[in-house]
Amino acid sequence: MSAAVVVFAVGNPSRGDDAIGPLLCGRLARWLENEGLAGGFELIEDFQLQIEHALDLQGRELALFIDAGTGTPAPCTFRRITPATGIAHSTHALPPEAVLHVFRQTEGGEPPPAFVLCVRGEEFELGEPLSAAAVAHADATWALLQSLCREATAAAWMRLAGR
Repeated sequence: MSAAVVVFAVGNPSRGDDAIGPLLCGRLARWLENEGLAGGFELIEDFQLQIEHALDLQGRELALFIDAGTGTPAPCTFRRITPATGIAHSTHALPPEAVLHVFRQTEGGEPPPAFVLCVRGEEFELGEPLSAAAVAHADATWALLQSLCREATAAAWMRLAGR
């Protein structure tokens, strides 16, 4: 039986602020366990989204994609997404909307309600650590992430996304 909520934490820890997703994923795993909520969530950490991630949406009630973004308003944005064809030129490094589209194509039905939590990153150079600004943005985002997990329903997430 699948956990009701799947959380994709995307990013490469070797590329500076691209490590925001994995950082929050690790923090979230510990917090969910301590709060007794871990059974309701499956956390998937990867460098980038690929078509195979569509299979991870099967049987879910909600999906959350956590990633770092350049030019994202600080500290983060939280929004609902819907299936859309990807702008990628290959089957690697798909945007979350394209993963939802692949689910729709392969499963013949609608994916679960899905949302993106994009945390502002500043520096993405190979071999660099997280910047102080990225750590501050991740810390500022933490309360929102906890709220999402405490009330993991589509209606609650829609309210928080402003829709």
